Amino acid sequence: MKHRIIRIALGILMLAGVTFGSQGAPVVKAMMDTSVLMMGKMGVLQLMVEEPKNAKGHFPLFNQLRERGYATVLGDTVEFRAPSGVDTVDLGSQRRILFTVPVQAFDSGAYRLPPFEYVVGNDTARSNTVDLKVAPVTVSADDQISDYAGTADPEDPSIFDWIPDWVVDYWWLVLLVLILIGAGIYAWHRYRTKGYLIPKKPEPTPYEEAMKRLGTLKGQKLWEQGMEKEYFTELTDILRRYLARRFGINAEEMTSRQIMSSLAKNEETKDKRAYFRKILDVADFVKFAKVRPLPEDNIASYESAVRFVNETKPIPKPEDEVDTSAQGKAEKKKKAALKKNNKKKGGSK
Repeated sequence: MKHRIIRIALGILMLAGVTFGSQGAPVVKAMMDTSVLMMGKMGVLQLMVEEPKNAKGHFPLFNQLRERGYATVLGDTVEFRAPSGVDTVDLGSQRRILFTVPVQAFDSGAYRLPPFEYVVGNDTARSNTVDLKVAPVTVSADDQISDYAGTADPEDPSIFDWIPDWVVDYWWLVLLVLILIGAGIYAWHRYRTKGYLIPKKPEPTPYEEAMKRLGTLKGQKLWEQGMEKEYFTELTDILRRYLARRFGINAEEMTSRQIMSSLAKNEETKDKRAYFRKILDVADFVKFAKVRPLPEDNIASYESAVRFVNETKPIPKPEDEVDTSAQGKAEKKKKAALKKNNKKKGGSK
């Protein structure tokens, strides 16, 4: 009975539009299959078009349906789906097209659907407006919800469907956190294996340290300013530290006599004691007897310190000498073995 009423109403609307249709202009009518639609449920919108047979018109609304699969009006309140049916009736010079469009609403309330546009070339025909009332769904905790489709799987599933949206939106932040974690793991492993994060600057050799300090002392020009005590204190401190690092002599805690005794016992320093004796003699007079040395004594003490350091610095052996020495030892062993064999042969005769 309900569908018969809809057909009669559409027939009346079609008869009303015959006059306009005979003139060549398209006529568009719109009607819902029901005036009250339950929220979330699907209804049907009937769109009827009467136009000349040679006309090629279209609904712009259907373009959105083809691109997105759905179209909305009144914000996002009412949604339309792609037409579920299209019927064409031949009227001689005219034709009648009936589109069946599924409709769904998600907010309760009374709405008026805007006119639906139908474009033929440069002309646009508009349908009538349609009133629609969307009834809310009232449920309680004990009601069983039915007639609603379950969650559908995506058509083309992929691994990205399982990635949360916040990961996609803040991928740069996730990448930064991963980089920081990787850097932390690398730093922890480096510290455990090597004992440091940043490579330490190599410590200067005893010779390099002593020569650098001597150069700095010369640039300060202490004795030229009448600061002979400070000059010789720094000069002897340089040499004492050099002896401690270069030869393992605890000169920083020794007296001048103990230092000279230690130098005499060392093969590399015993013939260089004269340099040290000159420096210590003048330094002791300056520090303890408060004697002001002559400029020549200051210069000579500095030059003696430079000579002592230069003449006692370690001299690395060239690699070829080391190889030659090893080769010589091998040749000696070989000769010793041959000589031993020759003795055995001679003794057996």
